[in-house]
This record gives sequence, C-alpha cells and structure tokens, in this order.
Amino acid sequence: MEIYYFMIIGYLILSWFPNARDSFVGGLLGKLVEPYLSPFRKIIPSIGFIDLSPIVALIALRFVVMGIIAVLDFIVGMF
Repeated sequence: MEIYYFMIIGYLILSWFPNARDSFVGGLLGKLVEPYLSPFRKIIPSIGFIDLSPIVALIALRFVVMGIIAVLDFIVGMF
C-alpha cells in the first residue's frame, strides 16, 4: 500500500507541470491511480484550481490500511 500511496503523490506532483500527465509515466500513473481517485472527485468539489479529493483519498487509504492491520493483529492475537 505504501507504493500506491506514493504513486498517488507522484501523480499529484505531475499535475503541477504542464503536459507531464501526457508523458509515458503520467499516462501509466493515470491508469493506475484514476480509478481510485474518480469516486472522490465525484463527491468532493474543487475549490478554484485546488482539487482536495486526492488529499481525502490519501487519508481514506491510510484509514483502510490501518483497519486491515488492526484486523490482522486481532486475528493473529487470537492464536
């Protein structure tokens, strides 16, 4: 999950540079990251030029990972 987290951050950094998302790396990251980000973009509106949905998506990803780790710790603790 750390790799996906950094992929999202990399995709966001590419958005700061003109035509960077049109490059090979930008296209590859877009194909991998956009399916996760698109539901958040539908829910959270942009404020001017600032898109807050990736920030919320990263926080949600952290909570999911923490939840999975907590469940696995609980299951392992039972044995």
